[in-house]
Amino acid sequence: MYGLNTGDSAWVLVSFAMVLLMTPGLALFYGGMVRAENLISVLYMSFVSIAVVTVVWFLYGYGLAFGKDVGGLGLIGWGDWQFFQTTPRTLRGVIPLYVYSLFQLVFAIITLALVSGSVANRVRLGPWMIFGVVWITLVYLPIAHWVFSSGGWINKWGVLDFAGGLVVELNSGIAGLALAVVLGPSLRFRREGPPQPKNIPLVMAGMGLLWFGWFGFNGGSALTDGALAANAVVNTMMCGCVAMLVWMMLERVRFGRFSRLGGTTGALAGLVAITPACGYVNLFGATVIGIVVAVVCTYAVEVKTTVGYDDTLDVVGIHGAGGIVGVVLLGLFATGKYGSPNAGIFYGGSIAQLGKQIVAVIAVGCYTFVLTYLIGKIVNALFHLRPTAKEEEMGLDTELRIG
Repeated sequence: MYGLNTGDSAWVLVSFAMVLLMTPGLALFYGGMVRAENLISVLYMSFVSIAVVTVVWFLYGYGLAFGKDVGGLGLIGWGDWQFFQTTPRTLRGVIPLYVYSLFQLVFAIITLALVSGSVANRVRLGPWMIFGVVWITLVYLPIAHWVFSSGGWINKWGVLDFAGGLVVELNSGIAGLALAVVLGPSLRFRREGPPQPKNIPLVMAGMGLLWFGWFGFNGGSALTDGALAANAVVNTMMCGCVAMLVWMMLERVRFGRFSRLGGTTGALAGLVAITPACGYVNLFGATVIGIVVAVVCTYAVEVKTTVGYDDTLDVVGIHGAGGIVGVVLLGLFATGKYGSPNAGIFYGGSIAQLGKQIVAVIAVGCYTFVLTYLIGKIVNALFHLRPTAKEEEMGLDTELRIG
């Protein structure tokens, strides 16, 4: 089919708006879990990601992620800098290039915003913006090219990732871990352990916006308003609900009660895990993924207290671990139907697909950790990414001089 498809264009444009709303939703979700003295700072870290990433994206980001592959190596793109010369009528497939680029932009925005959750309460806003520019350029854009671009090596190799399990979820989780290691635990983490959520209604309001946006996140990745999008949205709903219920049951069995945050966290874990799989599995696969990710992430969020790293808002335990679950289980539950080019082991596929999924997780995880660690070290040394002990104790809203 050639020419503009107005139905597909409208769906992707609406999906862009839905995914953009996820970043303010994430800000509220994070804000409800930190102490009042850091609330505005945490909100700002998410909101400022919108502005920083958008400028980078249209200056050169889209070209590096989706431009023509350099040298056929599948590592980085180049070109497609035409946003200041092209018109809204320029097409990419059957939708306007503007629409496609906007949709991909909001994936980059939410990924940077997610990373901030690992170091909430101990990052200054100005240096965070500098970190964001460098991190998006050196970490996010190459990985987006590997996975999302037709010329990327992970894409060409046949690894399955429908909507960003590698690019968004695993990437943000591992980056959060690396940055948490660079900055070290917060002063209160050393004294009191992991923080307790301070405003549950705010957390749930944020989660509601995230869940709403996730339908655009996953359904919009079909780039069509047809059956593939419907499959992605249905699986997203199912997996989130299954994971929420399983998480609550696990809490009841393990601790004899439901926690203040447990069900919400379980739903989030389910939405994370289904992201790479939503277009490629059926409802049975979505159900199993929901069960598995709830079990895995219930324990993954507790690792930080044993090991001693301060993943403040559980980005590593939810997005990192959940992303791994979703990507790996595709090697078992991809149907080979709907939008899936390859089948998993349980649907007649070979073990090679599972191996590819695991290798992709290792490759992205290692690249993200090493580069983020180096970027964090340099930015912290040059621009004092972490505040002083006095600023940290008083709260970062004071450092912003708000009010």
